Amino acid sequence: MSPFWIKTLQLLLCFALLIILHEGGHFFFAKLFGIRVEKFFMFFDYKFHLFSTKDKWFKRLFPKISQNETEYGIGWIPLGGYVKISGMIDESMDLEQMKQPVQPWEFRSKSVWQRFLVMVGGVLVNFLLALFIYAMILFAWGRDSLPIRSIDHGFSYNEMAEAVGFRDGDIPVAADGLPIETWDATVYRIISEAKTITVLRDGGEVLLTMPSEGLNLLDMLDTDPRFLSVNVPARVDSVLPESPAALVGMKKGARILEIDGKPVDWWSDFDAIMGRKADILAVGCSHEDSLRLRSLPIVFSNEEGTTPDTVVIQLDENYMLGIVKQPYQLFYKEAYVHHDYGFFASIPAGITYGWETLKGYVSDLKYVFSKKGAQSVGSFGTIGNLFPAVWDWASFWNITAFISLMLAFMNILPIPGLDGGHIFFLLVEAVTRRPPSEKFMERAQYVGMILILALMALAIFNDVVKFLF
Repeated sequence: MSPFWIKTLQLLLCFALLIILHEGGHFFFAKLFGIRVEKFFMFFDYKFHLFSTKDKWFKRLFPKISQNETEYGIGWIPLGGYVKISGMIDESMDLEQMKQPVQPWEFRSKSVWQRFLVMVGGVLVNFLLALFIYAMILFAWGRDSLPIRSIDHGFSYNEMAEAVGFRDGDIPVAADGLPIETWDATVYRIISEAKTITVLRDGGEVLLTMPSEGLNLLDMLDTDPRFLSVNVPARVDSVLPESPAALVGMKKGARILEIDGKPVDWWSDFDAIMGRKADILAVGCSHEDSLRLRSLPIVFSNEEGTTPDTVVIQLDENYMLGIVKQPYQLFYKEAYVHHDYGFFASIPAGITYGWETLKGYVSDLKYVFSKKGAQSVGSFGTIGNLFPAVWDWASFWNITAFISLMLAFMNILPIPGLDGGHIFFLLVEAVTRRPPSEKFMERAQYVGMILILALMALAIFNDVVKFLF
């Protein structure tokens, strides 16, 4: 199966699971308080649906189920799902029902605290589900961590990092006096928010003072070369068949020593040299210059202790050698520490991990309001690319838990049309002892739907731009 379909299936399974459980949270509390639920749909069913328990063929096969007051179904627009609850203004905009006398089975007839639980049910399920998944990941697979002090070759830094005091070979070991224990993506955020960073340099500790306004995390992640990257010897993990590297005799395990007359110690050196070449090509050049730039002198050694080979390699049409780099995870595999968790130990550990993940996500949301942040907002393409190209259950559940946390937080925001908007108006009602007028709720729902549709349009537009360019 192609990577595209593997990612697509993972995305659909993730969405189906989260939508059903989120809407199931609303459904559970509605049923608990005797509120009629007219519809329970995965995906939206504007104008028509793919499946419904009220379909004629279903009624013939399962007449008793079809007589239930709730219609269960699958819509054709995979942008979410919904439960249609009697007696409330929601995305169905069933205003005729609201003009009728209040009935005891309707949402609007219930107390504020009951309506609050109905509305918060979806968010609560998403949040608890994420914590549960994280706990079960730790129970089933444990956790591997790479102690940052074990990265004895240190890190390479780009110009942005050097401008604030970092030097190649530095190892960041503390932020604002608090130790940085392990190396993972959160180190970027830690550095971006810190006032001081302590690094190991030449056997001693050096204190660096960060800019008072902090560093922009998006700029740190969006630069090439990266703000910091693990120093890994330029050893080849594999060589693609019939590639330029294969044609000159390069093999798995080869060590690249020099490119274009410039020494290469780490993969970061390789990336810097090839990046400058790409910059020249991006500016535009003649056909003759392009052919010349594709001709690249390279020195490599297939085996340690042997005389290096010096060749001129002809890059392919994409200016690539056709090699796969040895990743730092493989180079430092002996330094990784594995942590196992029993069932009961996994629960608090999963809660802690989930809470830290949520805090990091909320902290990063401020970048959405910047130009670069708005351009990073994505829809199905962006979310789908979070999943690996091969089916891996540990990765699938980890990403699903993260998306569940993300949905929980986004839905609790006090935006009309979202659960958080309804919750906010219920809190106002609890304080003022007066519910907002139905006319106000109608207008608020319209405003919220416009905002949500605009955000969806931006996300889809960004995905299309990324795909085309």
